[in-house]
Amino acid sequence: MTDGGPISTANRLAQTRTDLAGDRTMMAADRTLMAWIRTALSMISFGFTIYKFLGYLQASSTIHTHRPEGPRFLGILLTALGTVSLTAGVLQYIQMLRQVGAALRYRIAFYVAWVVVGLGLTILFGMATRLGPF
Repeated sequence: MTDGGPISTANRLAQTRTDLAGDRTMMAADRTLMAWIRTALSMISFGFTIYKFLGYLQASSTIHTHRPEGPRFLGILLTALGTVSLTAGVLQYIQMLRQVGAALRYRIAFYVAWVVVGLGLTILFGMATRLGPF
């Protein structure tokens, strides 16, 4: 046992387990970011749908609301909430990568998240600046 055989094997095994733990942590961070993307995309699309559908019903005099700007404000609120929440999710992802000490090699979910943030901002800007009927 003085030749160091079992110790070096144990060290290699421990290093392999440590490397795999880091991989599992990265995959968990990716899954969490994808959950943020899914939730934000749902809020953004639901806000846009409310904005368009209720606005259409209101413009065609199918429904009458106490506040005519209600569907617009609700759509803007949900779209903004989805966009802000995804931005928070991306920041949490970056913080997790730094905390784990992983090189900031972003995966595809990171880029998809920024595309969805851009989509949310575009939709939000369009809803906020549109005046008059829906």
